[in-house]
Amino acid sequence: MLQNAPQFQVSLARSDDEVRAAQRLRYEVFVTELGGDGAGVDHAARREIDAFDAHADHLLLRDLRHADSETDGVVGVYRLMTARHAAAAGRFYSEDEFDLSPLLHSGLTLLELGRTCLHADHRGGPALLALWQGLAGYVSDHGSDVLFGTASFHGTNLDALSHAMSHLHAEYLAPEALRVTTKMPAETPLLPPDRIDRKAAMRDTPALIKSYLKLGGTIGQGVFVDHAFNTTDVCLILETANITSAALDRAPRRAS
Repeated sequence: MLQNAPQFQVSLARSDDEVRAAQRLRYEVFVTELGGDGAGVDHAARREIDAFDAHADHLLLRDLRHADSETDGVVGVYRLMTARHAAAAGRFYSEDEFDLSPLLHSGLTLLELGRTCLHADHRGGPALLALWQGLAGYVSDHGSDVLFGTASFHGTNLDALSHAMSHLHAEYLAPEALRVTTKMPAETPLLPPDRIDRKAAMRDTPALIKSYLKLGGTIGQGVFVDHAFNTTDVCLILETANITSAALDRAPRRAS
């Protein structure tokens, strides 16, 4: 093993201190790096917090070389919510942005993925793969049929994202039975297929979203502009039956 190679460990948060470490990483990524803000941002403590955290499971990726850091070595996070967690919280987080009725009435076992982030030093390497392998174990333990959650594009200028959003809606729209819809009042402006620059679309789509698509992911109808977080969100939907082990090994090599 290389002396400076990452030493990854994936586990669920078991204490308030571990949840706080996750929230500090989220602050680092969503607030310091991406310019997000809002009622749940604690600038003094450098934590990004919301009301769902107390009811969810937090899957943590640690680099054990940095266990004494501000984030206790936590370099990756997934916030996971089952139907039981959502009942305790009053709803899934995504319900603030999307009408989840097709999923909620599908009879399938749902797992919401949220607040996903990786430390900047661990993008482009094996960290996301390690986090995904931890997620795969959680999915297996809970018998999840569908993974879903909001996934973000940086920025709120829909014109600048028009090729990426139009491409996603043209090529990756979820089947009607699972197709959630945005709660944003204005209709999402989409280009006709013959005007989509697919090269620009793929360039402007975050690598993490592309990884989900390679695994068989789809999106709901429309987008939601989150001005507080300075993002434009889509709802990603991934049926676990569509994920092959080969795709899992291959796809999630980079994140943004």
